[in-house]
Amino acid sequence: MEAILLVGGKGSRLRPVTEYTPKPMVPTAGVPFLAHQLAKARAAGVTHVVLATSYLAEVFEPYFGDGADLDLRITYIHENEPLGTGGAIRNAADALTCGPDEPVLIFNGDILTGLDIAGLVDSHRAAGADVSLHLTRVEDPSAFGLVPTDETGRVLAFTEKPQRPEEIVTDQVNAGCYVFRRSVIDTIPAGRVVSVERETFPGLLESGAHLHGVVDQTYWLDLGRPAALIQASADLVRGVVRSPALPGKTGEYLVLPGATVEDGAKLSGGTVVGAGSFIAADAVVEGSIVLDGARVEAGAQVRASFVGAGARVGSRTVLDNAVIGDRAEVGEDNELQGGARVWCHSTLPDAAIRFSPKP
Repeated sequence: MEAILLVGGKGSRLRPVTEYTPKPMVPTAGVPFLAHQLAKARAAGVTHVVLATSYLAEVFEPYFGDGADLDLRITYIHENEPLGTGGAIRNAADALTCGPDEPVLIFNGDILTGLDIAGLVDSHRAAGADVSLHLTRVEDPSAFGLVPTDETGRVLAFTEKPQRPEEIVTDQVNAGCYVFRRSVIDTIPAGRVVSVERETFPGLLESGAHLHGVVDQTYWLDLGRPAALIQASADLVRGVVRSPALPGKTGEYLVLPGATVEDGAKLSGGTVVGAGSFIAADAVVEGSIVLDGARVEAGAQVRASFVGAGARVGSRTVLDNAVIGDRAEVGEDNELQGGARVWCHSTLPDAAIRFSPKP
């Protein structure tokens, strides 16, 4: 089976806090996030992946090469100008080799999900659908486009974000993973911006095409915010959502080769400690990402935070939901909370910022 993976958009909200760009290449549970996506696709039976890139495409091929290390064949298709989701799919389709009636898996590069991909493809085939969509249920559907279905799973409509309570007819929303009949992709206009959500899907529905929705409420997380990426990493390490690309056993922490963790340091909550990093005795690191070469000094407390490559967190400093950029220096006795960011190469003096009285 073949797949198109949409990656490399300009929406990475970790830049310029980290120099790892774009977002799918930020280390997540020990490897670039894209490695988890590719490994999960391979486990579902995908043998050929077309990476559709539009921004910083040059970072992907040197890392993943032809895909042989993942037992995949990878083809790279670049957009000179962003074409939208539908336009990117149509542009990437030139590299597909399957027949017109074969299924093609299409998924976004910034979504972590526990979806049974093979099951989605099986459901697509059983329904005889032109397009199948992974749908998930959310508590507040007002922030999403809605996708109601009938009792057989047939999609009835695509509704933009509702403006009034009476417009909320379902809690089902598009989860960003699809199966297309190959011939349907060829109906998408080539060479221009196309939104698959606003143009392709509504147009197919209006033309009488069979669009099938598969509601799956397993793990689903959009990595559009730094806090979500940190959560995704922790959940992968703890095994809340499984990935064949995890470079170690699931558990409370993952320490990569070459890292030093002194006796007395406490790691928990799915923490990742990168190669060459140092965690001092009495430091507490919980549910966080510490990238290669970073230092967390004695008595520091790091919770649900991102510490960039080569950065240093001083003694007794507290980070809670903070992002520290690559090679930044955070001095002793600081306290950063609630989404605080320290940019790459910046220096924060000792006791410069606190949210509570100094003891």
